[in-house]
Amino acid sequence: MSDSILHLKDGDFDKQVIEYKGVALVDFWAEWCMPCKMIAPAVEAAAKDYAGKVRVAKVEIDEAGETASRFNVMNIPTLLFFKDGKEASRAVGVISKEEISRRLDALLK
Repeated sequence: MSDSILHLKDGDFDKQVIEYKGVALVDFWAEWCMPCKMIAPAVEAAAKDYAGKVRVAKVEIDEAGETASRFNVMNIPTLLFFKDGKEASRAVGVISKEEISRRLDALLK
């Protein structure tokens, strides 16, 4: 896993995402989830491609259930795209690296 990806728990989510001024991508996932493993390379690529421009984080739902509930994450993988601490977009299920880039580019404008 990439060094540029934050691994967040319930206690540090607000500080790292909600209070962050800028664009953040948060991947809600679980170790036992096969589709989560399928999307992981695209999330890691986004972390590299957007280093210094986008904060990328992963939230393991079994370790941060409170945060998953708070954002109504019912299925995984779920990607939440934030701008200045507000949810701007969400994708449920496996999406392509290109789709992730398209959404991030739109938020960075």
